[in-house]
Amino acid sequence: MNILKLAADHRRRMVNLRRQFHMYPETGWKEYETCNKIQSALDSLKIPFRSIPPTGIIATIEGAQPGRTVALRADMDALPQPEKNNHDYVSRNPGVSHVCGHDAHMAMLLGAASVLTDIQDQVRGTIKLIFQPAEEIFGGARAIIEAGGLDGVDGIFGLHILGNLPVGQAAVAPGAIMSAANHFTVRVSGRSGHGGLPHEGVDALLAAAAIVMNLQSITSREINPLETAVVSIGRLEAGTAYNIIAGTAMLEGTTRCFSEEINKDLPGKMERIIRNTASAYAADAEFDYTPSVPPTVNDDFCTRLVEKSIDTIFGREKRTQLAPVTGAEDFAFYLQQVPGVFVFLGGGNKEKGLAFPQHHESFDIDEDAVELGAALYARYAMDFLNVAGTG
Repeated sequence: MNILKLAADHRRRMVNLRRQFHMYPETGWKEYETCNKIQSALDSLKIPFRSIPPTGIIATIEGAQPGRTVALRADMDALPQPEKNNHDYVSRNPGVSHVCGHDAHMAMLLGAASVLTDIQDQVRGTIKLIFQPAEEIFGGARAIIEAGGLDGVDGIFGLHILGNLPVGQAAVAPGAIMSAANHFTVRVSGRSGHGGLPHEGVDALLAAAAIVMNLQSITSREINPLETAVVSIGRLEAGTAYNIIAGTAMLEGTTRCFSEEINKDLPGKMERIIRNTASAYAADAEFDYTPSVPPTVNDDFCTRLVEKSIDTIFGREKRTQLAPVTGAEDFAFYLQQVPGVFVFLGGGNKEKGLAFPQHHESFDIDEDAVELGAALYARYAMDFLNVAGTG
């Protein structure tokens, strides 16, 4: 059973699907045409599926023999960003583009579905194919879970193509590989006044500036230096004119970390500093903290298993490790529910001018990655079902 060869047999169809997805991208919770295309492809393969409103899909491949259940996930949504490429499959939807690679993920999973139906008589167990909306806005995974998408699932696998990892390579590591990501806002209230008479007002801008600086003491003085944490303020708005003391100010930012314990402790540490700093400047502060996504933590057993799958498809010399990245993935929610693993797949090729990072307006991939990704999806599913429960 040469899964890579089987995937190569479906290459043309996968590339066509990927380009169709790429030409007509849709943002989170609006993937209606994308959903229709996926459903049509599943119908052609005679794979049953159910819809998860508004745009999610879970398809099921039942093996010829009983066994456990593994889930394979692909995300569906695009980004609200114009694309600046000149190939013939450039986005036709103004201001929206697949510059993160989700178009390739969907094509790969449909390609894996084709491979797995080719060898369905050799499948021992059940394979769920999860086509998940709204990854970019961290909502889709929770919707799939709430709809029972992980019911009966023993393990889950996901991958993400990277434009700055060479095609033909794959990277995986045990433990936390992507960070938690959270969003916060701070609203500072002071009292406006004349710029020449600052003593008559309460400068909310000054208090906000002090809050920005003091928050950095969390990562430098309150967290173990061997751990990683980020507190970033990306937005500060205050004031109405150059000669008026600002009566209000607003800060907005994000936190990132790889530790669940640190992730839980950060809001309390931040609120203490924010309120006390504002008070020191005679101002008041309101703090709103919204947890978005936890760290993405690979299961040790599943990581060892996928290493073997990668070695089979790519060759041991093509398997590598990347340092953990402070980007975030809502695949993390699945990993809180069942054991699983998330892999990075190479899609870049400098010789072809394809080496842009994710979310860049010129992001694109070497389409040789599509059949490799499909083969890896299918290979891992078979490996998991054949050995799960023995690790």
